[in-house]
Parts: sequence; C-alpha cells; structure tokens
Amino acid sequence: MASYVFGKYQRGISLTGLIVVLAILGFAAIIAAKTVPVYAEYSAVKDAVKAAKETGGTVRDMQLTFDKNADINDIEAITGRDLVISKETGETEISFDYERRVPLFGNASLLLEFAGTTDKSGAVAQKPANE
Repeated sequence: MASYVFGKYQRGISLTGLIVVLAILGFAAIIAAKTVPVYAEYSAVKDAVKAAKETGGTVRDMQLTFDKNADINDIEAITGRDLVISKETGETEISFDYERRVPLFGNASLLLEFAGTTDKSGAVAQKPANE
C-alpha cells in the first residue's frame, strides 16, 4: 500500500494557467476602460433629458435646455434635435435612442444601443420617418 502525504504534492496555478488568467483579465480591463465612459455619457443624457422636461415650455426650449446640458456634460452622442418630444397623454414626454460604436482593436468594435424616456410606461417613442 502506498501512503500519501498531502504536503508532497504542489498545489497552485501553473505558469501557463497564470498567463491565460492574466490575458482574460487584461481583455476584460480593456473592454471596461472603453465602455465605462460611454455608460457615463448615457447617464448624463438621461439627466439632461430630465432637466429638459422640467423646464417645460416649447419644444425648442426643451431642446435648447438639453443642448446646454450637453455642452456642460460633454455629451456628443445626441443633440436636442434628436430628442422625440411628444404630448400624447396630455403630459409632455421626451424619448431618445442612439447607438455608440466603440473601437476595440483592429477592425473589431462594440456596438452599444441606448434608449430612454421620461414616460412612466417606459415606452420609447419613435422619431417620425420624415425627419
């Protein structure tokens, strides 16, 4: 009978395993570093839309309020003219949707789609086709 001593065998990760784990972590860090600013911009867009709705007034007033917030918060993905401002239920609602393409490396990129609305139902209004 062979007797086994637990301290006799080495435990841990091999060099190859360490390299693979570090490569995966590095790839995840690159994607996170490139997408976090895009999500921060999306958060700023939602805040600017909320501020535009609170100002009330005409459609143009709300667009200008959004554009002023966009200048302050460095929003480049969308402008006030891209907002869909409607008054279907008697209350003014603002919706938006846009895409951001994030280049990763070489010819590979990540496409992120964003949409939001001030409507409590969560239904994002579509921009009319003639605009």
